[in-house]
Amino acid sequence: MPSLTCGFIGLGLIGGSIARALKQNVPDIRIIAYDVSAKTLALALRETVADVAAKAIDESFSDCDYIFLCAPVQRNDSNLAAVKRVMKPDCLLTDVGSVKTAIHEAVREAGLERSFIGGHPMAGSERIGFANSRASLLENAYYILTPTSSVPAQKVEDYKRLVQRTGAIPLVLDYQKHDYVTGAISHLPHVVAAALVNLVQDHDSEDGIMKMVAAGGFKDITRIASSSALMWQQICLSNTANISSLLSDYIRALQAFRQQLDEKKGPALYDQFESARLYRDSFIGASSGPIKRSYSISADIDDKSGALARVVALLARHGLSIKNIGITHNREADDGVLKIEFYDETSMKKARDILTEEGYRAEIRI
Repeated sequence: MPSLTCGFIGLGLIGGSIARALKQNVPDIRIIAYDVSAKTLALALRETVADVAAKAIDESFSDCDYIFLCAPVQRNDSNLAAVKRVMKPDCLLTDVGSVKTAIHEAVREAGLERSFIGGHPMAGSERIGFANSRASLLENAYYILTPTSSVPAQKVEDYKRLVQRTGAIPLVLDYQKHDYVTGAISHLPHVVAAALVNLVQDHDSEDGIMKMVAAGGFKDITRIASSSALMWQQICLSNTANISSLLSDYIRALQAFRQQLDEKKGPALYDQFESARLYRDSFIGASSGPIKRSYSISADIDDKSGALARVVALLARHGLSIKNIGITHNREADDGVLKIEFYDETSMKKARDILTEEGYRAEIRI
């Protein structure tokens, strides 16, 4: 008999990565999966991530110790009703959504509060879908748990231990506090990034000179504007009150900044920048949260034929996989002409050391 049986309703990037991590780190685990995509289920079976591919949310899930709701949030109501009919009494139900209020309200209406702990693994990728899932995605990422007030304390402790088996760091929060916190450090920044990109687009010249010379600072602050428009539309509609309140505070902060700028208040402007610098520099660098660190280095290379190829070949000989590579044409904020991005912090640091030993000037970019 398996030591643990876990069910997954939806098997995309996050659900797939959790399933892979559990399969890799929990002996004798049995995983049952349902997804609307037959191709996804076939791939999960072929890669031995799933042991059973269910055709629906049916009796296949009746032996599950844990059931993960990983489908899009708009399907939660119907999926909860289906799960309630088949889950055993001591099964723990959880989800992976980035907004928690709606799912907690739905769980309360379904009468499943004693069985539910909300979950938000603060990890992700530009690539979506099960095919891009990986067991290492959650390593050292915060995994926020939002238990209901009536779920037994032992279930919370057991689930924290299971989360730790994925490599993630469990953090217990009240679900309303969770939505306010993520509204500030994840949802509002996406709104700001989108607004800033649209502002520059509206003010750019016909020949696109702003886009052509966009510097590192602009690209860094707006990188998240490349995220899924549909996903962020849904998040804004789900966490509206918190985002709106924080946005109002941000607008007031910008207005104060503008007043100091118009009045040329040098000391006040300095304090604004210095306060931000000190607080930003105190952040934990290796975060895998919703605004993830880019594991990148900048390196100077000679403007000669084959220079780029030599760097790539050097890193390849040491078994390093490059996520992205590019030439920085506007270097007002960058330390080198070449920007190389990696998938993890270990690879980034190793690449920096290798290039430095070979005589290149290479710096980690935070």
